[in-house]
Amino acid sequence: MSGALSVVPTGVLTGENAFKLFDWARKEHFAIPAVNCTSSSVVNSVLEAAREAKSPIIIQVSQGGAAFYAGKGLANDKQQASIAGSVALALHVRAVAKSYGVPVIIHSDHCAKKLLPWFDGMLEADEAYFKEHGEPLFSSHMLDLSEESDEENIETCKKYFERMAKMGQWLEMEIGITGGEEDGVDNTGADNASLYTQPQQVYAVHQALHPISPNFSIAAAFGNVHGVYKPGNVKLRPELLAEHQKYASEHDKTGHPQPLFLVFHGGSGSSKEEITTAVKNGVIKMNVDTDTQWAYLTGVRDFIQKNHDRLQTQVGTPSDPDAPNKKFYDPRVWVREGEKTLVQRTIEACNDLLSANKL
Repeated sequence: MSGALSVVPTGVLTGENAFKLFDWARKEHFAIPAVNCTSSSVVNSVLEAAREAKSPIIIQVSQGGAAFYAGKGLANDKQQASIAGSVALALHVRAVAKSYGVPVIIHSDHCAKKLLPWFDGMLEADEAYFKEHGEPLFSSHMLDLSEESDEENIETCKKYFERMAKMGQWLEMEIGITGGEEDGVDNTGADNASLYTQPQQVYAVHQALHPISPNFSIAAAFGNVHGVYKPGNVKLRPELLAEHQKYASEHDKTGHPQPLFLVFHGGSGSSKEEITTAVKNGVIKMNVDTDTQWAYLTGVRDFIQKNHDRLQTQVGTPSDPDAPNKKFYDPRVWVREGEKTLVQRTIEACNDLLSANKL
C-alpha cells in the first residue's frame, strides 16, 4: 500500500497524523477538499463522497453554519449556539467517520476578531476533550484576522497557537484578504491590489509561528473572492504562490523547495488550470462551499419539480384521489436526493484537487 492509508489511519486525524497527511499531500501535489457543513445530512454526504472518491476529506464548519447546526431557535448573542453547534458537529463526525474508511480532518472556518468568543468556546471544548482522550476534539481551527494589521494578526495568532500547540492542534491563518463576504468578514469593496499577498508578509507568518510548531497553514491571497463567479471574472494569480515558496525557501535555509503549507479560499468558479497551478505550488487544502450548497439544492429542487402532483396533499393526485403520497414527502426521500447531488459535486472537487484515488 502506497497511498494515504500507508501514512495515516482512517477516522479523525489530529496532531502528528494531521501533519503527516498534509505533508504527504504537499509532497504528492494534491489538495484536500474542505467542505462547509451545516447539518448531519451534509456531513454524511461529504463522508460518503470521500469514500466513493477514495480521498481524504476535511469536514469544515463556519460560525453561521455552526449556529444553524445547533438550531436557529437558539440565541447566539454570546456565540453560545455557534459553540454548541461546532461541538455537536465534531462529536457527530467522530461517531461516524471511521465507518466511512477515510482519513478525516475536522476544521472550523473563518473566525474574525469579533467572533473570537466562538473560537474561545471551541478551544475550551478541545482542552476538555484532550484532558480525557489525549487529543483535541477538533483537528484544526482557522483564525481570520486579515481585517486587522499584519502585526496584530500575527501576534494574535501566536497567542492562540501557543495554546493550541500544547494539544498538537493545527492552525490555519489568513494574511492578505479574500474578496467577497464570508461569516464575519466583508471585503466586497476591497481594492484589487489588496487581494494579492506579498512574499514578505507570508514569510513573516512563517517566522512567527514555526518556532512554536510546524502544524500551521497560511491562506495567502492571490486574487481570491468568496462566493460564486464565472471563470475569468476574477483575476486569480496562483503562480504567485510559487514566489511565496521560493522566498521562504531562500530565507529559511532548510533546503525544502516548498516549506509552506498553503490554503486556497474563494475557489468557486476557478478554472481547472488555476486549481492545478495552486496545487502544484503547495496548496494542500481548498475550501468548497458555494458549489456544494448549490449541488444540494439541485437534487431537492429536481425531485420536487418532477413529483409536483404527489407533493400537494398527503393523499391524492389529479389522476388518483386515493393515492397515498407518504413515500414522496417523507424527508428521508427528498433530503436523500439532495445528498446524492452533493456527493457527486464533492467527488468532482476531489478529482479537481487530485485527491481522488489517493488512499
